[in-house]
Amino acid sequence: MDGVPPSRRPWMLIAAALVLLIMLAYVLLGAYLPSRQRMAGLEIELTDVYQKEAELQTQLAQALQKGTVLQQQVAALAAERDALLRRTRELEQELLRKRGGRRR
Repeated sequence: MDGVPPSRRPWMLIAAALVLLIMLAYVLLGAYLPSRQRMAGLEIELTDVYQKEAELQTQLAQALQKGTVLQQQVAALAAERDALLRRTRELEQELLRKRGGRRR
């Protein structure tokens, strides 16, 4: 014909395109979908962690409140004990004075 060489297919370009297509399919199906599922699982786990944290915060607040009440009760009991000790000493001194007045 006109001296034009017959057209050859660029096999190297076709092979490179196929390799690129396989790599793209691997990234989309082999890596993206499982990581997306993993992310969904982690979001559920994170929600559970936040719920547990809220429960622990509530328990902490209750424990602190109970501790405050117990401290108030201890302080009240200590004051009552001190008052009773004072009253006991006063009565002992009064008894000693009365006994001492009888002996004379």
